[in-house]
Amino acid sequence: MTKKSTLQVEKVNTHIVNWLKTYAENAKVNGFVVGISGGVDSAVTSTLCAQTGLKVLCVEMPIHQAHSHVTRGREHIEQLKKRFPNVTHIETDLTSVFEDFKKNVPDSTDTCRLHLSLANTRARLRMTTLYYHAGINGLLVAGTGNKVEDFGVGFYTKYGDGGVDLSPIADLMKSEVFLLGDYLKIPNSILTAAPTDGLFGDERTDEDQLGASYDELEWAMTEAEEGKSANDFSGRKKEVFEIYRRLNTVNQHKMNAIPVCLIPNPLK
Repeated sequence: MTKKSTLQVEKVNTHIVNWLKTYAENAKVNGFVVGISGGVDSAVTSTLCAQTGLKVLCVEMPIHQAHSHVTRGREHIEQLKKRFPNVTHIETDLTSVFEDFKKNVPDSTDTCRLHLSLANTRARLRMTTLYYHAGINGLLVAGTGNKVEDFGVGFYTKYGDGGVDLSPIADLMKSEVFLLGDYLKIPNSILTAAPTDGLFGDERTDEDQLGASYDELEWAMTEAEEGKSANDFSGRKKEVFEIYRRLNTVNQHKMNAIPVCLIPNPLK
């Protein structure tokens, strides 16, 4: 369903790298910290950061992580370190922290809500960890969200992977991130793997959770931006458009600024 991209990959790469370097220099920080998941978004983001020549700390944060995710992430980190001397890495295993957290909060009989809350807890523990590493090293937390996730369907955790200092790839669709990843020569194991957030400790993919592929959701996002409605389509296209609209609606609380209760002047 996705239209063929006209992305000028080399120029986009240069533009993002210059943007990152300028932002970091103006902020007077030493570089960036990036959480590495074994997915294409974090691989592309960390490679873009590495090209700035500034310090880049890649952080692995396993929590009962699927072996395939760990393997892909480490393959990328080792490749990146060989290519860029400014890249270092550290592993902070959060499994015991996560298990201690579960022991100290109430359980729930609503299995669906419980599993989702715990998945979001993983993301928030990782956000806290990234900011710790950023704080002691004078770094910025670089976000790894892409456009369809961040502004289309809101497929991220509020104050988890959504808690970042800057977002270098948030104006790129997922398909464009893959194009950039291919240009940057990130490991083929990552480019060919089915996207997954890894928050449930199993092999479920993003498509399993969303009900549609990224190509389909990119198509729906483009159509929605052009003012189309579900009534303009039939069959699978109608189904995908409705999935996109539903997710875009229920996740507006992530995409919009925090609502502030404004007090009328006469009451102050």
